[in-house]
Amino acid sequence: MQRPPTLIAFLCLSALVVTGCGGDDKDSKAPTTPSGVTVQAGSATSVHVMWEQASDDKAVTGYEVFQKDAKVKTVPAAKTMVDVNGLKPETAYSFTVRARDAAGNLSKPSAAISVTTPAPTPEDAKAPTRPTGLRGELDGKRAVSLRWRPATDNTAVTSYDIYQEDSRIHSVSGTETSARVTGLRPGTVYTFTVRARDAAENSSPDSNAVDLTTAAAPGEGPNTAPTDLKAAVRKGSVELSWLPPEADGPIESHELYLDGKPATTIVWGAMPTGKRATYTMTVTDPPGTRYSVKLRAKLPDGKWGDFSAQRTVVLR
Repeated sequence: MQRPPTLIAFLCLSALVVTGCGGDDKDSKAPTTPSGVTVQAGSATSVHVMWEQASDDKAVTGYEVFQKDAKVKTVPAAKTMVDVNGLKPETAYSFTVRARDAAGNLSKPSAAISVTTPAPTPEDAKAPTRPTGLRGELDGKRAVSLRWRPATDNTAVTSYDIYQEDSRIHSVSGTETSARVTGLRPGTVYTFTVRARDAAENSSPDSNAVDLTTAAAPGEGPNTAPTDLKAAVRKGSVELSWLPPEADGPIESHELYLDGKPATTIVWGAMPTGKRATYTMTVTDPPGTRYSVKLRAKLPDGKWGDFSAQRTVVLR
């Protein structure tokens, strides 16, 4: 007589059915190889590595930077640049970049880029001069091209650092006077400046600022940022003036940001007469203090609009 299946047999059969129906959804596909890798010597003991974003069938979670076969840096997916320090002066190095996804899959290494660190410059405390004549133009919806006149230094300019507001986003060699910045967002105001740097890590003052607004994405409305923001430093105050955005109704307040944080709300019962709005910010910090200033308007529908370009001032 045939016996009925035991409980253990049923459990084994169920496990087989679940395995067979569910399949294996393990992510085994590696991200694409990072492209556009550049390496610039920032000083006698450091280099700056940059690359273009990679892609993945799910998501890139980070990047790994290698010096020959040794991993020297790991950064999250949001970053596409990193400084590598602790190098030897007057030494040749070669770097590659690999993308990583959540499953641990690594892309193939990028093309190897070589760089030689310059000779050390002991006791060099003199910074390069300010780069001048910075200008820029849109290069599609998500990139800009920048150009400037060269700076000078008592030894040599080793690199130019491109800043968006107060964040360094790109670096090029000291022999170059142009840069292309990619990965920007559509419909956004960007403020760029450039600083020159020498082998002793001395940085110049900021160049003049350039404001560029990328084109809006399809289906998005017009940019709602205040424009033509000007900041004049006076003794004990900073005087701001700007053009409020155009809107279907009155704009009665603006929110002022200082060093990236909300500082105050500027409120009028009705917009001041004339096209430009003005505000005097009282300051008590000592001379030499650096401020970054930007603002946005509260629109007639009660929502905050886009941020203005940023202005940087130094108290005197």
